[in-house]
Amino acid sequence: MADGIEKTEKITINLGLVDLGEIDLLVAEGFYANRTDFIRTAIRRQLETRSGAVRDTVARRTLELGTVHLTRTQLEAARDAGDTVRLHVLGLGSIADDVSPELAAATIASVEVLGAFRASRAVKAALADRTA
Repeated sequence: MADGIEKTEKITINLGLVDLGEIDLLVAEGFYANRTDFIRTAIRRQLETRSGAVRDTVARRTLELGTVHLTRTQLEAARDAGDTVRLHVLGLGSIADDVSPELAAATIASVEVLGAFRASRAVKAALADRTA
């Protein structure tokens, strides 16, 4: 990882035994490399069918698409200028480990992350009342 931030998140799903068997059959027949390949492909295809709705919602809710990482330097600059920031992202939203809960509370007006939100427990606690 060039920037030190993991770009994937592990999820767990429960499947019916027949569905799982069908996936295993397709893997055994060479349609997919493994279960994960099948599941990723299925998810991507479903997301493609809803891409217009995603695009419209991202624009309406003014979400950043991808990765947004807030650093201590950025937040100190916002504080010094008397500004606040919004962390609204579809993807990965993160706050640097060296950001104190006090600095986060003073400078981050709201947090809405659809995907993964990474910050220290103390910072998450300090922002709990403004996290959607």
